[in-house]
Amino acid sequence: MSDIRIQKTGEPDILQTSDGRLTLSVPIQIKRRSGRKLVTLPNGETAPSGEAKSLKEIATREGIDNSYVSRMVNLTTLAPDIVAAILDDALPNHVTLFDLAVDPPALWDEQRARLM
Repeated sequence: MSDIRIQKTGEPDILQTSDGRLTLSVPIQIKRRSGRKLVTLPNGETAPSGEAKSLKEIATREGIDNSYVSRMVNLTTLAPDIVAAILDDALPNHVTLFDLAVDPPALWDEQRARLM
């Protein structure tokens, strides 16, 4: 799972061409960060420290494969309506846990499109 950060690097600018068209330029920097995953609470605080410092530590403690833990963490990024459909057993029959857990798109609309 990747973490994508978008940072504004300057002020927006509007350019008008001779034919009257407008172009909006918004300088941004997009950084894709992957690797360490943090658990955050709804208020944005990180989970209490000391319980598990990494996904590998969770896997070791639980006696399961590290890649399985990583896939299960990916499920925490699913769109709320997809989670509701899981709980209501209302997903299409062709959708598997593997489909949901392996590299889900960051955008909820893309997640929904993948389930079609």
